[in-house]
Amino acid sequence: MTAKSPAKTGTSLANTTKALNAWIELDLDALANNASVLRDAAGNATVMAVVKANAYGHGAAVVAPALQAAGIERFAVVFMSEAIALRRAGVTRPILVLGHSFPENAKEAVANDITLTIDTANLAKEVSSAAIQAGKAPVPVHIKVDSGMHRFGLAPNEVATLAASVGELPGIVLEGIWTHLANADQQDDSFTIQQNALVEEAVQLAGPVPIRHIANTATTIRRPEFRYDAVRTGIGLYGALPHHTPNPGLQRVLSMKARLARVFDVGSGEGVSYGLTWRTERPSRLALVPIGYADGYHRALSNRGHVLIGGYRCPIVGLVCMDHFLADVTAVPGVSIGDEVVLIGEQGNETITAGDVAATIDTINYEVLAGLNQRLPRLAHSQGVLEASC
Repeated sequence: MTAKSPAKTGTSLANTTKALNAWIELDLDALANNASVLRDAAGNATVMAVVKANAYGHGAAVVAPALQAAGIERFAVVFMSEAIALRRAGVTRPILVLGHSFPENAKEAVANDITLTIDTANLAKEVSSAAIQAGKAPVPVHIKVDSGMHRFGLAPNEVATLAASVGELPGIVLEGIWTHLANADQQDDSFTIQQNALVEEAVQLAGPVPIRHIANTATTIRRPEFRYDAVRTGIGLYGALPHHTPNPGLQRVLSMKARLARVFDVGSGEGVSYGLTWRTERPSRLALVPIGYADGYHRALSNRGHVLIGGYRCPIVGLVCMDHFLADVTAVPGVSIGDEVVLIGEQGNETITAGDVAATIDTINYEVLAGLNQRLPRLAHSQGVLEASC
């Protein structure tokens, strides 16, 4: 995401958003709280903030520097491009690329002090060569164990073979061994025990490493025995929770809001939006909300979802379009153009969470958040005062 400034920092959110059709607010105080809560939950383990997928839709360009300021020690992303973007945003602490990298990525990774997860001897050789040429030896690398999810990673014996290759190369050192857990957010997470056993086997075959990390947010909170040297916390940093995971004090960071673009009356029996899939059963007052599926607000919410207007839960009527949708505000007194709409967040005594949206369309809060598009400006604030934006 390219940094941009819809308003100067130090101004109030109210002034910043009064001429915006739609936006996302990020509560930096909640983010700092979550970092502290998860550091406490991690015990002696280092917290590695997972800020992949634009910080789960929150805006990595503002979230990652804020987490660094809050004391987060390490960061993780999935792709090299995300790691480079963090460096450009001012993140100076270690960044681990969790996903696949090509040998051609080695020079850029070494130049930017980015740690790669390696899966081939060829990639290890390229990192070694780049480290020597750059005079940055020794450069750390990690290896991922395929412990049963059968996505990216290597079997324990393959980990040992690759670790031996790393040990013979100049300018490179094996810093970490890790895996990704398959069912940490399920009520029965016992498969984690089997996965951990395969990681232990890989460590025994490859030799000790400074950092072993397998725990995600759910495991960090639920399974202290698997925290090891570092934990990778993603969704929890943003104040959302995996299934079957108690809340140790995390607070929601993101709110998604808009301002009404039109308020109008329609008669009984009128259809609205594409396909006329919803028709009024009585004379009704409708309101136009300028957000759509191009912003990541799911079309599946058509005729199913709700938003908050004037402190009331108002149903979405008709199909969610690319840029707009309609809400029925017949029961809400005094609605007018420019009134604030809350799609995720609080208004009055009502709250809609990403989990609520997910439950409506039979998905998970991860998808709802990570799917939020970059068209909406992210406004990071502390106590209602703008601190940063992207």
